[in-house]
Amino acid sequence: MPTLQSEPLTIFSRSLFVAAGVPADEAEVVSRSLVDSNLCGHDSHGVIRVPQYIGFVREAKLFCNVPLTKLHETPAMFSGDANWGLGQVQSYRLLDILLPKARTLGIASGTMRKCGHIGRLGEYAEWAASRGLAFMATVNSHGSGRRVAPPGGTEGRISTNPLCFGSPTPTDPLVLDIGTSASAEGKVRVSFQKGEKLPEGVLIDHRGQPTTDPAALYNEPRGTILPFGGPQAYKGFGLGMLLDALAGGLSGGMCSRPEAPMPGLGNSVIFVLFDINHFGGSEHFLKETGNLASFVRNTPTAEGVKSITLPGDPERLSKQKRLVDGIPISDGTWATLAKLAEELKVKIPAV
Repeated sequence: MPTLQSEPLTIFSRSLFVAAGVPADEAEVVSRSLVDSNLCGHDSHGVIRVPQYIGFVREAKLFCNVPLTKLHETPAMFSGDANWGLGQVQSYRLLDILLPKARTLGIASGTMRKCGHIGRLGEYAEWAASRGLAFMATVNSHGSGRRVAPPGGTEGRISTNPLCFGSPTPTDPLVLDIGTSASAEGKVRVSFQKGEKLPEGVLIDHRGQPTTDPAALYNEPRGTILPFGGPQAYKGFGLGMLLDALAGGLSGGMCSRPEAPMPGLGNSVIFVLFDINHFGGSEHFLKETGNLASFVRNTPTAEGVKSITLPGDPERLSKQKRLVDGIPISDGTWATLAKLAEELKVKIPAV
């Protein structure tokens, strides 16, 4: 697989966006977000998305230079229409609106409808934690991307609807960013591009039978991703369904529906910020979260286990390694990026 350092990969991604007509400032935000996902080990939300986003811009399904339009606002909340703008751009605009509200009132919530794919939710949790804020977020696929069937079903009814929490500590933040399905759709897509099989317990085919072939999710008749939870998958599906209801309902966007196209454009979004100073106080909060993190990390380990992993550790460890060793890009993703670069007359970096 080709391997690139993060900065050349960011410059390459930004150049592709700019050549496709995306303003330089928006291209910078999106490119850094995608490469950061690669650094954190979440290749499903990394530069594999560049051709997808550019395709949507070219087809006038996603747009640049569009505002985050206010639908309703109070001192504690903001509801906006993202006008199908690029998701990472609109997400940081929403956070910039919510931050002073949270500083003043202690808590602030925001929603967006008609927003392009916003990427890795953990990125926004890290942003919040670095500013002394706790964070909660979810998105749905704005009615589309019905990849997950209910237990016992053979046809998708909801998307992989993730849930993210972030908490500052005296050291590294705790960040939990999980899908409510057995796998993120993007991770299935990465395996599909690599021609690799998936682990058992991720997919079923259109007859409801287990399969490890990622092509089952993309070829007709389509299979589906299982909810998380294994024998108790009703818990994963129930959580995903409620997140779908809240994201679509509160934002003024859409919940999953049969007439929406299968390849989703983006998200309905919910962000909530908590300023820890207004609750138990930052000194107390950081003392308690620090003690908790230390208590859990120092758990005696079973034979063969080297260390305890806390939420956020895998991303930090991946970033430390890939900042030194570079980011591996699957052959399928690299071939698609190279083809796009030739079309847009963008120089392809050395690998």
